[in-house]
Amino acid sequence: MNPQRTILHVDMDMFYVAVELRDDPALRGLPVVVGGDGSRGVVAAASYEARKFGVFSAMSSSQARRLCPNAVFLPGRPAVYREVSGRVHAIFRSYTPFVEGIALDEAFLDVSGALRTYGSAVAIADEIRARVETEIGITCSVGVATNKFVAKIASKAAKPRVTGGSIDPGEGVVVVEPGREVEFLHPLPVRALWGVGPATHARLDRIGVKTVGDLATIGVEHLVTALGNATGRHLFELAWGRDDRAVEPEREAKSIGHEETFFDDIADAEELRRHLVRLCDAVATRVRANDTRARTLTLKIKFSNFRSITRSITVDTARSSGPGFVDALGPLLGAIEVHQGVRLLGVSASQFEDADGRAGPVQASLFDEPVEERAVDEATWANASGVMDEIRRKFGGDAIRTVAALRDVEDLGEIGENPWGPASSSDGTR
Repeated sequence: MNPQRTILHVDMDMFYVAVELRDDPALRGLPVVVGGDGSRGVVAAASYEARKFGVFSAMSSSQARRLCPNAVFLPGRPAVYREVSGRVHAIFRSYTPFVEGIALDEAFLDVSGALRTYGSAVAIADEIRARVETEIGITCSVGVATNKFVAKIASKAAKPRVTGGSIDPGEGVVVVEPGREVEFLHPLPVRALWGVGPATHARLDRIGVKTVGDLATIGVEHLVTALGNATGRHLFELAWGRDDRAVEPEREAKSIGHEETFFDDIADAEELRRHLVRLCDAVATRVRANDTRARTLTLKIKFSNFRSITRSITVDTARSSGPGFVDALGPLLGAIEVHQGVRLLGVSASQFEDADGRAGPVQASLFDEPVEERAVDEATWANASGVMDEIRRKFGGDAIRTVAALRDVEDLGEIGENPWGPASSSDGTR
């Protein structure tokens, strides 16, 4: 742990919901849920009024409706959230170049070099919170510490919360002074540690570990025996507030992808292929926007019984065109028996090369298919895709589409508009 480092973790408060309340003040004070409101939907975010009823993110929308029948469901607007996120991160970068965005709504900032200018980390945190509220119209909470892990735990402690049926606005900023990390961490429940999911929590509970302090004092040997070498040692270090990771301002995307959950299960292979074309076009467009190309392409399918499978292929020549992606993934889809019905289809790209052809390390997958380069003319398609990108930039995303997109857009809308599951009806109304 480096006591000279000063790290902020800034986290927007109920980000998706906050953007919706900003744009429609009539929703303020109501139990608002952003997510798919159909039987297959998932809660992406919930207002604090909805949380009073036990509604939280990642919960099925069906369960959320049972808990809060009067909840106002909004389908979400990913494009708007990305635009707002860009403005928020621009505020961050006005204080330090060392900004590591880890999601649309949160980031780490290393402000060690900015303290002389702004006086203190608290002054920076207060100023960021004020600017986010006045310039963007939403609120955020900030944790301040000497490392990333403790700063993230501190930001959670600073956030508003529901207690006893009422909303506690929270402190807004929580500072963990150098040397007081253990004092801050040890009273917390052990599930506060990164890496303590339900299975790990159950194992720790069986050996009497309830708090972070319990885990820290039980000894690393006992943890290794109970959890395995890597997990045991990792949690032991966190329990003592040790985290030497630097803020990485240029984090490259490890993968770019889209998934779509359908209104009804699809058992027709040709219909699934049309959706594959749409997804490949959307993912390839994002790959090109990042000025990169992908060597590994992955297909994800979730069947009607919720069983999921993935299939990947790594090609010799990196690709960035929709047809190039379809050429690689189409045979993988064709080899999968889909008669039982498919509820979700996903496409992702990884193992990127930059414009100069430099590639990151290629990690083999247990499920990689044998590579057989096909007759796609990637160079030609890449040039054509560039023209399509320019047309869309000038005239909007609807200006030019694949045939598959033209055929299906009225049913599902734009790719990425329903990442939390389809609405209860296909008319797109809110």
